[in-house]
Amino acid sequence: MNTLASRREWIGLGVLASVALLLSLDVSVLYLALPHLSADLGATAPQQLWILDIYSFMLAGFLVTMGTLGDRIGRRRLLLIGAACFGVASVLAAFSVSAEMLIATRALLGIAGATLMPSSMALLRNMFRDPKQMGAAIGIWFSCFMVGMAVGPLVGGLLLEHFRWGSAFLLGVPFMMLVLATGRTLLPEFRDPSAGRLDLSSVALSLAAILPVIYGLKDIARNGVNPVALAAVVFGAAAGVVFVRRQRRLVSPLLDLRLFGNRAFAATLAILSLGGVVMSGTTLMSTTYLQTVAGLSPLAAGLWLVPQNLAMIAALTLAPAVANRFGTAYVMGAGLVVSAAGQFLHTLVPSVGGTWLVVAGLILASAGIALPMGAGNSVIMAATPVEKAGSAAALSETSGEFGVAVGVAVLGSLGTAVYRGRLPDTLPVEGARESITAAVTVAKDLPGVLEIARAAFTTGLNTVAAVGAVVFLVLAAVTIAVLRRHDSPAREVSALATGAHD
Repeated sequence: MNTLASRREWIGLGVLASVALLLSLDVSVLYLALPHLSADLGATAPQQLWILDIYSFMLAGFLVTMGTLGDRIGRRRLLLIGAACFGVASVLAAFSVSAEMLIATRALLGIAGATLMPSSMALLRNMFRDPKQMGAAIGIWFSCFMVGMAVGPLVGGLLLEHFRWGSAFLLGVPFMMLVLATGRTLLPEFRDPSAGRLDLSSVALSLAAILPVIYGLKDIARNGVNPVALAAVVFGAAAGVVFVRRQRRLVSPLLDLRLFGNRAFAATLAILSLGGVVMSGTTLMSTTYLQTVAGLSPLAAGLWLVPQNLAMIAALTLAPAVANRFGTAYVMGAGLVVSAAGQFLHTLVPSVGGTWLVVAGLILASAGIALPMGAGNSVIMAATPVEKAGSAAALSETSGEFGVAVGVAVLGSLGTAVYRGRLPDTLPVEGARESITAAVTVAKDLPGVLEIARAAFTTGLNTVAAVGAVVFLVLAAVTIAVLRRHDSPAREVSALATGAHD
């Protein structure tokens, strides 16, 4: 049976890649628009945080539900429903007349986004049965996501220079119109014929597990460890235990836990999640360094990050081809070693004149982590029965959301603890001990205090990077040891295509 994709599938990939581009563009543009919309709507500081966070809360919370729902009602159908909802919510957000209305429409955008992401990746699994083509398609999809992150500040700056802040949300409308206009023609429909009804109790439990944990981790990242955040994490973890027990009893579970019985699937998911933890934490510390220690403006700091994004895009694009030649496990392991080298460079960053070293470290770390991202997601999809592709894609993306949240909370807290520990007890400026950002604000006319604070924060960056380097090296060894025995994506995908995969 011919498993090679035709021109229709490749054009369809362009449609799905445009969705990935939009979702990343939508997030990166909002950061630039926030000051403008806050002034126009009179948003308070807590409301500004909710405007930023509610999207990611809803996205993370509904990914598992929507991935499974697509397997049940049809992935193309769910994608088109989500595209329509995303377009409508974008218009409502653009013309919001209050902060409360914008928060509500951002929540709708998050739910709609949760329908788009797993449906897109699951459809790639249906459209590209050949392992090499599937790997290339996934690499292109992720590359477009990174392109959106890279060009977001530029596009946002141009829009906000000539139009009101609502134009940032209207960006999504033409993309969604393209999906609605071409989706039925270019994208295949697929649903799991054996899937049962959606268990609403499981949906409620999944939300009760995911949302409090994400909220608690974000709160810890911003405000440090506190009783409310810890209670949220504990509550979410307890709900997660109940959720897992229910899934084991159901004939048609919301989340098929048998997916984790495939060692390649489970190991790759864990490796990518831990890689996300390290990268999110060190990226947070590095970008903060550029603005508070190196003293760069937000625009200048953003420009220094462009090479990092370009390196990741290039590596994501090359990852499938390199993996096909040298083996997925070894390419993933090599990428993690390269990322460890980038982390090592960050351990050498000084408090004065370290910009080039920070940027070089980010380039290495980003290019390195892109290899396991590009190749690893191909492993996840290849190791998944085709009827469960939506659930697998949702798990991959949910684990990514958790990885970012955990990395920012845990490694950000570690960096803050080292920063505070390195400050002398006799520091003469009130508030400087809270964070490096606070120190720059309250001690801007005291060069001696700033020098001490910047040196302390740099030590925190060095420490976080050292932890990251060790984690990446351990992950590289585990990757090669565990996945090399499963390093046969071509055979796995061929078996899945013929229904022989168990």
